[in-house]
Amino acid sequence: MYTSSDLRKGLKLLIDEQPWIITEFDFSKPGKGQAIYNCKLKNMLNGSTMSRSYRSGDRFDKPELENKILHFSYDEGETYVFTDENYEEVRVSADTLGQNRFFLLDDMECEALVFRGTVIEVTLPNFVERKVVKCDPGVRGNTASGKVTKPATLDGGYELPVPLFVNEGDIIRVDTRTGEYTDRVLSA
Repeated sequence: MYTSSDLRKGLKLLIDEQPWIITEFDFSKPGKGQAIYNCKLKNMLNGSTMSRSYRSGDRFDKPELENKILHFSYDEGETYVFTDENYEEVRVSADTLGQNRFFLLDDMECEALVFRGTVIEVTLPNFVERKVVKCDPGVRGNTASGKVTKPATLDGGYELPVPLFVNEGDIIRVDTRTGEYTDRVLSA
């Protein structure tokens, strides 16, 4: 059980039988009266947000969250199948994965956050290496901005801007947290 003095950004709370995470936090102490803890919260199941204010002395329940290591097995369209340490299949929806679904590789080890038997979040390794399958030739034009890019499509179907020197067949490293190009690993 948490108290209001435990509140901080990133803390996970159980409110109305659903897990919420504090995305913004502000503490204020008026001249008279109790301290006020203003929080912006995000629902970890459906992504909705809300703002709430709490006073000192308020108590909060901890959500029963479990971290599991899962390995990606295969894709069923809108469902992605992982296996746990006991080789049991765990299905995760495309909505839960978000853009992470574009970066999944066979047997990739991922960290999953589970709430009451349901996976609510999947965290991939910070960087993955993917092959560029479609990329237009780079044309130098107005380079005054210093950062010239062109669109590229990766073998997982993800599109991102890459520097002009990247070509089809190159292997590039992508940051899975931001979905941005980091560097070229292998030139075709």
